[in-house]
Amino acid sequence: MPPTIDITSYKGNIINGEFVPTPETRHSIDPATAEPLYEVPVARREDLDSAVQHARAAFKSWSKTPFSERSSLMLAYADALEANRAEIEKLQTMEQGKPLGLAHVEVDMTLRWLRTFATMEVKDEVIEDTDEKTIYSTFPPMGVCGAIVPWNWPILLGLGKVGPALMTGNTVIMKPSPYTPYCDLKLGELAMSIFPPGVVQVLSGNDDLGPWMTSHPGIDMISFTGSIATGKKVAKSCADTLKRYVLELGGNDAAIVCDDVDIAKCLPKIAITTFMNSGQICMLCKRIYVHEKIYDQFRDALVEFTKNNIKTGGGFEEGVTVGPIQNKMQFSLVKDMYEEIQKQGWKTALEGQVRSTSKGYFVEPAIIDNPPEDSRIVVEEPFGPIVPLLKWSADDEVIDRANALETGLGTSVWSGDLQRAERMGRQISAGSVWINSHFDVAPNVPFGGHKESGIGMEWGIEGFKHYTNTRSLWVWKKVFE
Repeated sequence: MPPTIDITSYKGNIINGEFVPTPETRHSIDPATAEPLYEVPVARREDLDSAVQHARAAFKSWSKTPFSERSSLMLAYADALEANRAEIEKLQTMEQGKPLGLAHVEVDMTLRWLRTFATMEVKDEVIEDTDEKTIYSTFPPMGVCGAIVPWNWPILLGLGKVGPALMTGNTVIMKPSPYTPYCDLKLGELAMSIFPPGVVQVLSGNDDLGPWMTSHPGIDMISFTGSIATGKKVAKSCADTLKRYVLELGGNDAAIVCDDVDIAKCLPKIAITTFMNSGQICMLCKRIYVHEKIYDQFRDALVEFTKNNIKTGGGFEEGVTVGPIQNKMQFSLVKDMYEEIQKQGWKTALEGQVRSTSKGYFVEPAIIDNPPEDSRIVVEEPFGPIVPLLKWSADDEVIDRANALETGLGTSVWSGDLQRAERMGRQISAGSVWINSHFDVAPNVPFGGHKESGIGMEWGIEGFKHYTNTRSLWVWKKVFE
């Protein structure tokens, strides 16, 4: 029988297959109510040292475990998550604020990711094979990986790091965001009954824990998802020990809508991938460039669709798309962006508002009507439910505008002419480019950013290889003849 969890009880961090309590605890809050949630541990430096020691010891045997056995354990872990998904989804909505239906989608995706990861093996590659010698590229695991997880998508992005680390033969220490520690601690609790001690560990802490991990000489690789500013600090810290790292950082994704689209068909996907999770996903539509020939019609349709279909409210309410902003810090940043509407005199197609009478951190969607290209709402990623619509007239012009920022995570091109759309898409500097869609991801497809949106890739075989070293192996066949 799969293990079961109690989402109200947190006995300690997950270290070497055991609960390890800490002298200090803390709690996060439910962003829909601003009410405190459960007490969780605050890891000390000695807790990290202990976890690293056990991870390094476990690596000796785990790295030699056959792929088939690692795969079986990964599938068993997915089954354990699925058996507990109702409680995990409820907990996700409580701590992160996202609508329960979206929490269900996140768990669905995570199960698919884990089960796909279980089939993905990084195999030796033959570079040359002659009567004289065979030369291979081999991909041994690095050792101990640190997974630093963000607050906006903590289940998928947490296990999206744990899965590749384990399947390539590494051990892993996962650090959830202090804003969303609960689901990741419970995922670690489930892992205790599946994987050998020390293979998967989870440490909840405060803002000191991340820097301790990135500077720790016993951690061989860091996978970090978060802001550009913090990602730069991670890179600097890792440099002191020449630690390998993968950074998946912020985006300010453009959606380019050509004049030949069927507005009624493309608009729902664009609207949903603009306001989903209250705009708190790095790969959502953040700048919508609409051809001047259809601009007014598209704008009016987007406003109407948003008014009628994008409901704001608590995550347990029916039909909600826009839940609360996840935390007070981000709420303040989003409020500041909304205050810019009046300060800068931006024209609004949909005014939106900050709900000042609510206990929770609620912000209603806003659509800004053709602001200046150098305005904050265009050049900064708001990470909230506010988006600019911008006019364009020529293909080359809009490509230059889409590429103008230092971010390059994703971009979409929408057109009835696939040759035109693909030609435009191939000129975009971004890690993911979608034609007639947006925010499509898959476990077997590499995912990452260009420019300041990140270094390295996650997922896919290419992403798996970032959890390995590359080693050339020369085998001479006739050396003793």
